[in-house]
Amino acid sequence: MMHETPMTPADMIVAAADAFATLRERKPRVHVITNSVAQPITANLLIAAGGIPSMTISPEEVPDFVARADALLVNLGTLDSERRSAIGGALDVAGDEGTPWVLDPVFVDISSTRLAFAHEILTREPWILRANPGEVAALAGEDGYEPVVADRLALEAVSTVLVTGAADYATNGSRHARVENGNPLLAQVTGTGCAGSALTAAFLAVYNDPFVAATGAAAVIGIAAENAAQSAEGPGSFAWRLVDALHALSPADIARRARIV
Repeated sequence: MMHETPMTPADMIVAAADAFATLRERKPRVHVITNSVAQPITANLLIAAGGIPSMTISPEEVPDFVARADALLVNLGTLDSERRSAIGGALDVAGDEGTPWVLDPVFVDISSTRLAFAHEILTREPWILRANPGEVAALAGEDGYEPVVADRLALEAVSTVLVTGAADYATNGSRHARVENGNPLLAQVTGTGCAGSALTAAFLAVYNDPFVAATGAAAVIGIAAENAAQSAEGPGSFAWRLVDALHALSPADIARRARIV
């Protein structure tokens, strides 16, 4: 499932730019099971990056859509009974087809039932777990977060873990990197984190090293956020400028401006 090659930060930046170029060329299909408030911005950012989203949560339809997808995102926001059922069917197909997938365990640090469901999903071995520090700590059974918690969770879940924050931290237990691109306005627009997870799935569809896919996607949305913030008057204008900024990005921009250390 996973390919791993030793890389320097400079190598990873080159790989991120190459992966972005491939994403633009191949236009991978990404099936997204996400929360209702995040669906519009997630779809728009995926299209801006070059991907093709599908977003049905109907349990009857999801298996057919996942079977045609190049990657899958499972996001636990607005986790109603229909989404629970859809997630099960989606993961069955992804397992059968070898489809790469990303888990975004939204708010597992708040809901005990959601946390239990996330633990069930982790047994399916997501290729990338993308979460904030509180969610990572909850999944690891810890009272607080520090990078070693993410390292251990990555080893236990056989996954790459991307911990989002002012600087994103990526680990698969043996490799570690920090992505320093981004802007605080990302945290002030609902759905940008969920959209970032969908972009991560798109990268995973075209690059078979989850660690590099995770860091590359984080750098890309971070650079787009930096560009959008330059002319944004606040969170509202930032949201639509983020879509435009991602659409305008080139692989050369990634190679020149990604800060992966």
